[in-house]
Amino acid sequence: MRVVIAEDSLLFREGMARLLTEAGFEVVAQAGDADELRILVERHRPDVAIVDIRMPPGYGKEGLTAAQEIRSRYPGTAVLVLSQYVEPQYAITLLSTGATGTGYLLKDRVVQLTDFTDAVRRVGRGDLVIDPAVVAQILDRPRSPVDQLSGRERDVLELMAQGRSNQSITDSLVLSPKTVEAHVRSIFHKFGLPPAPDDHRRVRAVLMFLRSADRVL
Repeated sequence: MRVVIAEDSLLFREGMARLLTEAGFEVVAQAGDADELRILVERHRPDVAIVDIRMPPGYGKEGLTAAQEIRSRYPGTAVLVLSQYVEPQYAITLLSTGATGTGYLLKDRVVQLTDFTDAVRRVGRGDLVIDPAVVAQILDRPRSPVDQLSGRERDVLELMAQGRSNQSITDSLVLSPKTVEAHVRSIFHKFGLPPAPDDHRRVRAVLMFLRSADRVL
């Protein structure tokens, strides 16, 4: 899997590149700002672009804006954005297009090598991945429609938001595949999501979950 990294801190960027290389990824280029990232993605067309949200020159949302443009212009390039802080509204902004192959991860997760590389691989496969800390913060706050869910449905939704497949949820919660499928159908029903391909409804369910949280954060 070919990766481009965009991070203004040279030390952190080099550290990520080394971790990814050792895990079997091919780091084809590194960028220090959003403009350079755009050029490198155009040149290399990587499988995944790993992008810091706050980048030069303004250290606002330059990285996030570039990530959105990449997802729009280069559908074959997945995007994993990194944030220093838990900021659900940024995850909502990134995912609002409904596109798969996107992820939002806290920088602290990078040092947890297995979690980090697993997130990169899942995003590269087209999954939707949200940092567990963001998911946990959202689930801890009462809101609708999340507050309509049972405890087990909330567990399933949390893992769905992290990009887990039904089989992965089955293994994590020690449930039967049929039980997980029933919980997923119940979530779709309680969220008022009409019949559609399951991948599309999973993204919409996670977006509703995030938007609901954003109104109370």
